[in-house]
Amino acid sequence: MPAPDTAAIVTGHSRGLGAGIAAALLARGVRVLGLSRSVHEALAARYGDLLTERRLDLSDAAALGSWIESGEPNRFLDGARRAILVNNAAIVQPVGRLDQQVASAVTRAVTLNVAAPLALSAAFAAATAGMEDRRILHISSGASTTPIAGWSVYCASKAALDHHARTVARDGTPALRIASVAPGVIDTDMQASIRDTGEDRFPDRAYFVALKERGQLRDPDEAGRALVDFLLSDRFGRSPVADLRG
Repeated sequence: MPAPDTAAIVTGHSRGLGAGIAAALLARGVRVLGLSRSVHEALAARYGDLLTERRLDLSDAAALGSWIESGEPNRFLDGARRAILVNNAAIVQPVGRLDQQVASAVTRAVTLNVAAPLALSAAFAAATAGMEDRRILHISSGASTTPIAGWSVYCASKAALDHHARTVARDGTPALRIASVAPGVIDTDMQASIRDTGEDRFPDRAYFVALKERGQLRDPDEAGRALVDFLLSDRFGRSPVADLRG
């Protein structure tokens, strides 16, 4: 059903799950502002003015801060009855034991996976004060609760999003729904990167290779539609942490 009164900001919209989420929102008539280091030419060609794209490296805290201070989030969301923020952008690197990790890579991952979603959430809440329906979706993972050897940074970052959602829900911010949602294992570039990592850094590599070989990875477009169905439903936000796997 068209939703011209709904506006959504989606991070990492140019590929993978983020592209699937953006496409599902646009198909419902939702105005989308996509934030990514690249653009999605096919979506832009198909949906025209319904999609606004901004090239932004969310691992660059200064660049993100400047973009927020520019006022564009407020301008884009102004006039919407329902406002949505989807914090999807993330990286799995660095992969490896603690003594194999490069400090700069850890900083980049934590900035992208944790600092950016939290900063965007705060800016979104301020920009949408007074709206009757505003929703924040963090893309989580089973890694938020299951320790996976070699993934200490990624696991910790996803656990942080889960606990952020729990705590924000306790705040009781008016008309704000939030949930950190695990969508399942999806066939994305991140999975390809995982399969290309040696077992000396990622002991569970064979398990993820088998998922690909057995066709058990979820299609990103299908996963995006399932997430958007949940995001737009009355069920969203009833629990601050949710799992759509299986």
